[in-house]
Amino acid sequence: MLSTRVSPKLCSPQHVAKLGRSVAPLAHGQCLLVYPASGRLSCTAQWQAHHRQAQTPRSFSTTSANQLRDFFPIKETKHIRETPPAWPHHGYTEEEMLAVVPGHRPPETLGDQFVWKFMRFCRWGMDLATGLSSEQKSDKKNPTTAVAAVKPLTEAQWLTRFIFLESIAGVPGMVAGMLRHLHSLRRLRRDNGWIESLLEESFNERMHLLTFLKMCEPGWFMKVMLLGAQGVYFNLLFVTYLISPKLTHRFVGYLEEEAVHTYTRCIKEIEQGCTPKWSDPDFQIPDIAVKYWRMPEGKRTMRDLILYIRADEAGHRGVNHTLSNLNQKEDPNPFVSAYKSGAHPPNAMAKPAGYEREEVM
Repeated sequence: MLSTRVSPKLCSPQHVAKLGRSVAPLAHGQCLLVYPASGRLSCTAQWQAHHRQAQTPRSFSTTSANQLRDFFPIKETKHIRETPPAWPHHGYTEEEMLAVVPGHRPPETLGDQFVWKFMRFCRWGMDLATGLSSEQKSDKKNPTTAVAAVKPLTEAQWLTRFIFLESIAGVPGMVAGMLRHLHSLRRLRRDNGWIESLLEESFNERMHLLTFLKMCEPGWFMKVMLLGAQGVYFNLLFVTYLISPKLTHRFVGYLEEEAVHTYTRCIKEIEQGCTPKWSDPDFQIPDIAVKYWRMPEGKRTMRDLILYIRADEAGHRGVNHTLSNLNQKEDPNPFVSAYKSGAHPPNAMAKPAGYEREEVM
């Protein structure tokens, strides 16, 4: 955990003296445990003072930093050394990751417009639940491309949003993969590569979540929110995928647009020095991330980690928008197919709006 609100008792002068720089005052007699940082903050001192007084984050995490438990500690057995990921990450070049940009596919049909508006409603709900102020929100006229805001988010706010987003993002691929698997069994027909991509997407999103859980332990409020959101979300996707897989993939494409936007803004604020704890040279990302993305030495900062995750989301964005454009029952998955011309499969990261059917079929 990078930061958490604690009780007024822990804000006593005696306790503050023991903790030194690890305590920052908040309003209403509370304080904030923070990771000591040596990174330089480019945001103004005036904003920092105002932010400390006005910010009132929700109690998404209630465990003090020195009591943070490991959510999934290594379990020693007599013979097993390690359990590798079922889908090893294929990796990216730095150029590929830096080339990712926010994008948006304009709705073309009534169905597209409906799922787009529903996605905006979901985004509003997440902003409300995670306590974003109006000054921390980006341009409403360009919600998936504008990354500038009057005030940046704190590290604690970012982690709250990441955990909530990734716990939801891991659901669609599993639901779609499960239903297509059952459809294949029921119809006694091949699925032509859709199931594998959808399940791998779900696995990848779960690895994002596991990585962030190594950095922040959710409290009871967050856990209740996730339980309710996932229960509604899973059942809603289950029904909608049975009715219209095309619209469901379009909705997931819009969800991934939001994810790319979120991580792009986070990268920008890290580069601007607005997240001093993550700029600290002593800050280390979790080992699970280093192993999964095979991150090289010297490229293991928080910014590097977010670049990898953003690239994953950009791939999911292109895949789902493309799958929505295809014939759901007959077309093969173009991203895992071999082409007659010998050409490589299309690069989902390169096209935010996805490929049209005639481009890949």
